[in-house]
Formats: sequence, structure tokens, C-alpha cells
Amino acid sequence: MAAAFTMALPTGRELPGDGRFYLCPQALLTGQWAAAAVAAGQAMALAPAGLACQSLMVGWRTETGAAYTMTGVTAADLQKLSRWATTVGWQQQLETVLTALRGGNQRPSCASDRPQIMGVLNVTPDSFSDAGQFHDPADAIAQGRAMAAAGADIIDVGGESTRPGAAPVPVDLEINRVVPVIRGLRDLGTPISIDSRHAAVMRAALAAGASIINDVTALTGDTGSLAVARQSGRPVIMMHMQGQPADMQLDPRYHFAPFDVYDWLADRIDVAVAAGIAPSRLIVDPGYGFGKTIGHNLQLLDWLSLFLGLDCALLVGVSRKSSIAKIAFPEAPERLPAEDRLPGSLALGLAAVGRGASIVRVHDVAETAQALRLWQAVTHAAQE
Repeated sequence: MAAAFTMALPTGRELPGDGRFYLCPQALLTGQWAAAAVAAGQAMALAPAGLACQSLMVGWRTETGAAYTMTGVTAADLQKLSRWATTVGWQQQLETVLTALRGGNQRPSCASDRPQIMGVLNVTPDSFSDAGQFHDPADAIAQGRAMAAAGADIIDVGGESTRPGAAPVPVDLEINRVVPVIRGLRDLGTPISIDSRHAAVMRAALAAGASIINDVTALTGDTGSLAVARQSGRPVIMMHMQGQPADMQLDPRYHFAPFDVYDWLADRIDVAVAAGIAPSRLIVDPGYGFGKTIGHNLQLLDWLSLFLGLDCALLVGVSRKSSIAKIAFPEAPERLPAEDRLPGSLALGLAAVGRGASIVRVHDVAETAQALRLWQAVTHAAQE
């Protein structure tokens, strides 16, 4: 992200009447540096706790998304931003987003102020990583227990692969895959999420002991999923995906990926709240790798703090993604199979946490837990 800067904000005449408005925190600080800058009036505190920004990127564009413009304002000069928003008729939007950035909603218990680790437990024969390794329920249960012992705060159980090109799985088969594993792990005391886009699977998993719903379609993949989510009273993770797993990587396109994904998730939040799901139960995931090119993925990570404006806990899943190999070895990505992408996974995961992610979804729990402990030790060290 570009360094902080300040420019003259435009007048109402220069803005489209039907435009949309965005605020993206930048020049981010963590730990004691954040606290000191906030106390000095040089930064604005953000949610999650321990994060602050020294400036805000102000963005707007037409409803068609065909044009967008950005300018910057320092966090120490929010009064100027407020006066400008009043002049152009966006005062209410500004107040709403600022409240969200500061943590307006109470976050789900699974998204505390400390970054949480969600361990990936695929009980499938065809996932892009660890395919078939934990297809047997006994092996999956043992792996789940090992992840909890290694530091997983959440165990994410999935019975249908959503890798690029994956075919749908019959609901009964998906249920048969996940329910025995969830039952075998429910005595751990570690929250279990069900990674599914099917209402019947969600319902069966919740009955078996799952306590979080993780839907890659943001509750659009099944007409009954909204009702299941509402009735469950549990946290719900809503992810952005352009297209379906079978075709999502064929030709993904965006006007500007961060704004497009933000708008789509904002609309899904509105639908979920209208259906009776409390905003404090919602967690959003920009969907790294789901219907995005490498360029889109990097834009989303660079602009990740934008999504704090949605007033939900933020989850990011970058672990072992193919883009790591394509960035590291653009001429020969096959040199880096999924199981060898740990360094890139850690680099992207820490970048996400530094930009406000509350939960990182990973395959390598012990290594991620170690990296996060070191990251926290550095970022929260007391100043001499």
C-alpha cells in the first residue's frame, strides 16, 4: 500500500450522485506503537485491539464500478474529513464506517483480540492439499486432536473440496464424511466449524457438535442455509467467491477487486441481518484464491484493512494456495507443491494479521502458532 499522504478532498460537484464511499486505514501501527500514537492524537485506534492507523484512504466510485478515485487524509485530521463528508452528503456513511473501523459490533467469541488459528481438516479424497490424507474418520479425528494440541483455536471440518475445478459432492456423502469426525472431536472443548455450502450438512454438523458455520458461498449456495444459520444462533463465516469451484478460475474479472468484494460482502451482511442473524455473529472472508487472479489476491491483501469497515471479524485463508508457487517460481510453479508452501503461507498469514485479520485459516497449525507468538512478541514489546 502506498505511503500515507494528504490531498485536497473533492467537492460535491466532482462526485457522482450515485457513488459509493470507502475508507481504508493505512500507515498501520501495532502494539505499543499504536497505543502511543493514539494517545498523542496522531493515529486512530482500530478493531481488533492493538491496531491503529495514521491515515485513511478515502475512495469513491460510480454504482457501475467503472470509475474510482482515491485520496488520503491523516487520522489526526478527522475533523477535516467530517466537514468534507457533510458538504458532499456522506456524513452518515462516514460515521457508520468510522464506528465500524473502531469496532462497533461485539465480535464473536471465536474472534478474540488475539489472532485466532483455524486448523483445516479436510475429510475429502480430492482437496488441493492433503487430499485423501484424512479421509478415514479415525485419521481425521487424530489429526484434529493433534491440531488442537498444537494451538488451533478452531478446527474447520470440510467434506467437499472447493478447489478450482472441483465437482459437487452429494449431500448425503458429505454428511457421512463430516459427522463422525465432528462427533469424535466434540469432547475437546475446541470450537469446531463446519465448512459447507449445504443447509442439510450444516444442520447435521451442528447437531453433531459443530459450533460455527463456514460457508464459501456466504449463504447463497442453498436456499435453506440462511434459516439454518439464523436458527443455530452460532457464528457464521461468509466468504466471497466469484463463480463456482468448477469454473471460478477460468476468467475472473473485477473493476477493482477490493471495492467489488467489499460491496458484495456488505450486501450479504445486509441480507443476513434482515434474515434475523445478529451482526455480532458474522465473520467475513474476502476469499483469497476463490475466483481471483494473482493480481486480485495481492490487491485484496494489500487493501485488507478496508474490510474492517464492514464491522465484522475478518478471516483470511491463504495457506498453501497455488499463488504462492506462482509468485515464488513464476516460470516453474510446479517446483513448489502444496506441502512445500509453508514459508509463503506464513508470510501471507502474518501480512493478513498485520492488516487486521482476526482469524487465519491454515493447514500448518504448529508452525503458524510459533510464527504468531513471535510476531506478537515483537509488535507488543514495550518501548524502551
